[in-house]
Amino acid sequence: MKFFSNDILGKEVLSSDGKHLGYVNNIVADTKTGKVLHLLLEPSEEVDYRRYRTDSQSRIVLPFNKVKSIKDVVIMSGLD
Repeated sequence: MKFFSNDILGKEVLSSDGKHLGYVNNIVADTKTGKVLHLLLEPSEEVDYRRYRTDSQSRIVLPFNKVKSIKDVVIMSGLD
């Protein structure tokens, strides 16, 4: 899946069952390969972010290999 970082930053992120998880705040990439490893999300108020791995800024860290699609929103699969 190819995309520019500015195409995904700020996008709403939903689980495959429609749960609003938050918004893409940043991405983590391997500097040698350019491969995106993780999405960093500002969690929505309704999500229990303690169920997910978080970073030092309380952003949710989601593995990029769980991204199902990137269009108007980012759809994640297999998180539960």
